[in-house]
Amino acid sequence: MRRRLFAAAAVAALLVACAAVPLAPRAPQPFDLVGRMLVTYSGGALTANTRWEHAPEQDQIWLMTPTGQTLAYIVDTPNGATLTSADQKQYRAGSVEALTRQALGWSLPLALMQYWVKGEPAPSSAPQGLERGPDSRPRALTQNGWRVAFAYYEDGPFAGRVRRLDLNDGANEIRVVVDNWRDAQP
Repeated sequence: MRRRLFAAAAVAALLVACAAVPLAPRAPQPFDLVGRMLVTYSGGALTANTRWEHAPEQDQIWLMTPTGQTLAYIVDTPNGATLTSADQKQYRAGSVEALTRQALGWSLPLALMQYWVKGEPAPSSAPQGLERGPDSRPRALTQNGWRVAFAYYEDGPFAGRVRRLDLNDGANEIRVVVDNWRDAQP
């Protein structure tokens, strides 16, 4: 009986430790983007305006209504993630992925997206099925269970930057459209 309890406790500790391990290291280059997000998941759908401020030490994401009311404010640091909902209820978890799954019903792969939004595979694992366009930029890949399709700005001030990401993990579909992008100062 004692061995079973010890084994169960060891498995539980391992699962907790794995849940807190980030899917990718934090990207060092800061950026700030504004766009829109459409999420389709088993519990429904969400359309939101989005602002994402990425820095090496933390990410801040706002999901907002078209009129600017904040639906969710997410802060991700090396110590964990916090989500504050429109009714000021706070949720905490070891990662944004676990946090959004708990609070919103769908998983936002932020640790990977900080690379994908720059048109790069995340350095945590080798991508599968990497498809490149004639300009050698990624057009599609599968990484950590997510199928990612990339579309880029072809001209204008954001030429060469990601314009849209389409993510699918079989349970969730997330489309991120980038309307405005700027590199922040480190």
